[in-house]
Amino acid sequence: MLSAREAQDIYDHAELIYSAEEVTAALKRLAREIADTLSETHPLVLSVMGGAVVFTGQLLPMLNFPLDFDYIHVSRYGNKTSGGELDWRVAPRENARGRVVLVLDDILDEGETMLGVKERVMAEGAADFYSAVFCDKQIKKAKPIKADFVGLPLPDRYVFGFGMDVHGAWRNLPAIYAKREG
Repeated sequence: MLSAREAQDIYDHAELIYSAEEVTAALKRLAREIADTLSETHPLVLSVMGGAVVFTGQLLPMLNFPLDFDYIHVSRYGNKTSGGELDWRVAPRENARGRVVLVLDDILDEGETMLGVKERVMAEGAADFYSAVFCDKQIKKAKPIKADFVGLPLPDRYVFGFGMDVHGAWRNLPAIYAKREG
């Protein structure tokens, strides 16, 4: 965990990747795309805690169609910067059997977490699976899954803001920043 001074220093030296206005515009576009595809399906929407809390909280009021909502808590990172095994802290509680399921997450990094979520939801009998990520990190290696809905592409850098954290801090920022390299 960072001290307040360390967190402020990271922010003060960070590079702005997307402004709050760009984030809001992408969020509105994403809501329209999701509604165009899923508004007639009464989907079960699952939010991946904790990173997707900001994305989910701002997206849901823009989805003007009936849906059921729940959350899951699965991580490969914890407070680390590289992924490990999937850690299911809260599994899906709503019955996915026969349902169209939309999973919301803050970022599609390597894709392993979203793939694990998809496999679990489909094993529970979901009729169909969709994923929406606010950010898709542009990494060099192939990902095992592609998001159906993407807000913004990101460079392959350590980013934070709009739900994404830097050592536990700055999820609350309305814009997206990259930690200075070096």
